Amino acid sequence: MFFTAAVKNFFKKFVKSLHEMKKFVAVFCEICYTSTRKTLIAEDTFTKRTRIEEIALLIEKNGKMSLEELAKQFPDVSDMTLRRDLLELEKENKVIRVRGGAMSVLEVQKRSGEAYAQKSTINTDAKKVIAKKAVALIDDGVSLFLDGGTTALALAKELPDKPCHIFTNGLVVAEELAHKKQPEVILVGGSLIKENLSTASPYTKVFLENSNFELAIISASAFSFEQGFSCISQVESELLKFILARAKMVYMMLDTSKIGKIMPYTFASAEDIDVLITDDNFPPDVKEKFETNNIVVI
Repeated sequence: MFFTAAVKNFFKKFVKSLHEMKKFVAVFCEICYTSTRKTLIAEDTFTKRTRIEEIALLIEKNGKMSLEELAKQFPDVSDMTLRRDLLELEKENKVIRVRGGAMSVLEVQKRSGEAYAQKSTINTDAKKVIAKKAVALIDDGVSLFLDGGTTALALAKELPDKPCHIFTNGLVVAEELAHKKQPEVILVGGSLIKENLSTASPYTKVFLENSNFELAIISASAFSFEQGFSCISQVESELLKFILARAKMVYMMLDTSKIGKIMPYTFASAEDIDVLITDDNFPPDVKEKFETNNIVVI
């Protein structure tokens, strides 16, 4: 009987040990799985980031690359993944997506800069007057949005080197502001608008959703009381509507040559702005109509 009891006790301890061993193995396997999974995720993230950076370097080196060319450089990566990579780079303002691929920012400036340069030489005196008036309204430390038009470029040139936060979708405007030390410049991304070297897309609005600016200083390509302030690009008009809705104050820059003209897409009416900044030749009757709507005309 003693022998039987000893055997039973032995088997009880043995079975208990097996259960404990099973628990230990389960915990050990879980630890190994978790560790391996974290390693794989880290390696995958590293591989993705490395690939995206390589794509950015290739586009910068070549100026422009198509999806087909990128696919040859990365044969193991799907077209869908490459499109997502380009979208990521566009959000980081490193490339500008075009049909079938992407271009570097510098290449875009080189190709489209000539037309923009020609526009910047038109009504230069009026633009300079408007720019100086606008600069006088910008306080130290203010956060503002500035569009990419040639009047905005004139403002960027006139702006003193002072601390402020400037969001802009203008490539040339951002480049001009980059020569100053104190302004913090945030260039928003999107598809290229060749007419004024600006960027805009639905993703631009996503980028700006958690951004705050007190002022929106915008220049219009055309204005009439019937059609309001208008521009040539639909996607930019949607962006400007979004900007005007978020800003506490809206300053519109408009030279006399734009009055009575109409562009395809309206982004604001006279009632949507707080201050109109114009040149010294602004028609008195037009000024009176704005002031009737409680809009300050400078």
